[in-house]
This record gives sequence, structure tokens and C-alpha cells, in this order.
Amino acid sequence: MASIGTDLISQSTKPAFFKVANGEDLGIAPPTNRLGDAVRTSVRSLSGFQKEALVSSAFSGDTWRFVSDEGAYLNGYDAACCPLAFLSCGMAASYMNEIRALAALRGITIRSLKLTLDNYYTMKGSMPKRTMVGGAENPELQVDIDCDLDDAALNQFLLDATFASPLNGLMRGQVKSLFKLAKNGVPLQPRKAHELNGLHLPDPGVLFEPATAAPSDFTFLGKVGPTPKKAVADGTTAQASSLSDEQNRRLNIGAIATLRDDGILSIQQMQYSPWGTSFELLSAEDGQAPSANALISAGIGFCFMTQFGRFVSMLKLDLPDYRIVQDTHFSLGGATGKTGKAGSADPVETHVFLQTSESDDTAKDMLDIAEQTCFLHAFCGTDLKTKLRVKRV
Repeated sequence: MASIGTDLISQSTKPAFFKVANGEDLGIAPPTNRLGDAVRTSVRSLSGFQKEALVSSAFSGDTWRFVSDEGAYLNGYDAACCPLAFLSCGMAASYMNEIRALAALRGITIRSLKLTLDNYYTMKGSMPKRTMVGGAENPELQVDIDCDLDDAALNQFLLDATFASPLNGLMRGQVKSLFKLAKNGVPLQPRKAHELNGLHLPDPGVLFEPATAAPSDFTFLGKVGPTPKKAVADGTTAQASSLSDEQNRRLNIGAIATLRDDGILSIQQMQYSPWGTSFELLSAEDGQAPSANALISAGIGFCFMTQFGRFVSMLKLDLPDYRIVQDTHFSLGGATGKTGKAGSADPVETHVFLQTSESDDTAKDMLDIAEQTCFLHAFCGTDLKTKLRVKRV
């Protein structure tokens, strides 16, 4: 089956990921910082399932540009990593940051550290019948570590570090996301999705093209090659499998994080099910590479946007252009921010802009189905706990 749309990512002269040099001149700014870090993620559709995001953080002051694509399972071009990869990589980066910071605070020497994270999601039901629902399962984290703590102390130390991650706030409270909806520039009241109070933010469409890259010696996204295959119960590998009308499948997206000699985190995304390509992402909290919160926020926005594209593709609806502005609010990390507390977060707030000739009711359907099939809004709305495994090296 032919790929959907045009491969605009590969045709672009811009690097796939870059720090935006002229964000202030363009008026790109994060939301008011009410917890510790406030991240504004603007996302637009490019072509097919390709998307572009601008992610601005109040804590760092940086704005990053990312792109995302899908593989054969969605008839994509595989020109960049999938949306779920961003959350897995950001999650691994956040855990790595908190483990290292907590070790420094407690005077623990870590001689070797590698994190292997597995995220699991489900998709069940019928898209034509509007019963398809995305779900999220407990993540699994293996920590390969060399340190002098005994087993009990090491296990408690790692539990404390994972709870300290700001992402903990989206995992533990069954956080219900909030939405604003506009069709062709006219506000609409959502039908089922929880409505966000307040005014609709401006459409971000004019921001993307003029964004320029700041100089850097790093390549922030690199294609590694096919992900090693492994058995995943109810997993899928088939062409266009994610476009099937009826689904009962399980997704497994992984991330392997290690620290480079220059202090930058190298994170390899693993696409086990649906099976696909592995990419390397970089992360840092000092501005040299995207922060953990930036990657996490981009992943949520990209995943939500994918569900609009999937719904309209499967039902052959008219949606030539669509964009969102998404605000995420995180506390400082319990160790990195020296709060001594578990990480917390507010509900994700998303402003949706649809360009369509479909009816108002169909536009509301688009939002409702996108929200109920989005794996990462399910991640935020499900009480999750990371399962921890420790391997001494």
C-alpha cells in the first residue's frame, strides 16, 4: 500500500530537530509558570501523518522545533520517530536526571548507569462504530547500575528517584485533559471532551515557517536502523495495521538511555510493536539538547494529532489542515529541583484548530474520537506505576 501524503520532512532543508534562534522575535512564549515549568507545544499537520512542533519552556527559556512521522504500520515515510517515542525518551531522560541528582544529594557514588524503559499501550474497538479506545499500561524500567548500596537501600533509592520525576504527576492522579475547540476560526463547545475554561489561544499557524535554527555541533535526531524484534503479546507488524477498522492490539515502545562523556544523554528509541525503525535522540537540561519536559510535551501533542489524522483517514472525512496549542504544567523534580517531593503536574490543556468542510457535529466527533483514542491522553488519565527491575553491573 502506498504511503499517505508527501514526505515533506525529508524534502525540507531544515534539520529535523533544532533549537529555535528567533523564537522571541516571532512571539513564541510559554504559558505562565505556575508549578515550576510550563511548556507550550504548538503542533501543525504537514502531510499524511507527518507533523511539526514548536515547544517552548518557561523554566529553560528555550524553544525547540521537532518533527514526527510514522512507519509502514500507518503508511508513513519513517522520516522521523513516532509520537510515542518522544514520551518514552523524555521519560527515560527524566528518570536519569532524577537518579543522578538524588545520588548527588545523598552522597551516593554511581559508577555505571543505563536505563531501559518499556511503555505499553492498547487499542481496542471499532473506528466506524466510534467504540475504539486507546489505553495505557504500567511502564517497566530496568536499571543497570554499579553502586555500593545494598539491595534494599538501592531499591528504595530508585523508587524515590522515579517518584521525584515531574512526569509522576501525569501518571499517578488520573489527570483528565481539558480542551478548547475551533472550526474554521469559530469556537465550538466540545461534546464529550472536558472543556477548558477561558479564552481560545491564537492559532499558531503563522509561527512555523519563519522559525530558524540556532547554531549547534549536535545532530539531535539520528536514524539507527530496524529495531531488534521481540515477541509482544497482541503486537502488530503488518503494513497499515494501525488503520484497521477493528483493532485489539498492544503497542510496546521502548527507550534505552545512557550518559555520554560530554554530559549529554543519548537515548535510543525502540519500536517493538508496531515494529519499526529505531532512532537516537539527545537530551540535556542545560540547553545543549532538548529537555525531558520538552520531549514529553511534544510526544503528547504529536500523539493527539495523529489520532485526528487516523480518524479522518479511516472514515474518509475532510480535514486538510489542523493544529493545536497544548500547555503542560510540571513541578520541579524532587531531586533536580531539590523539593524533596514527588513530582506533580496539572491537567494537559489543549486548544484545537480544525479547517474542515464537515459539519459542526463532525468536528466535535473529531475531537472526541481523537481524545478517546490518544494513547498519551490515556496515559495521563490512568493511574500508572512504573515497575522497577534492578540489574547490578
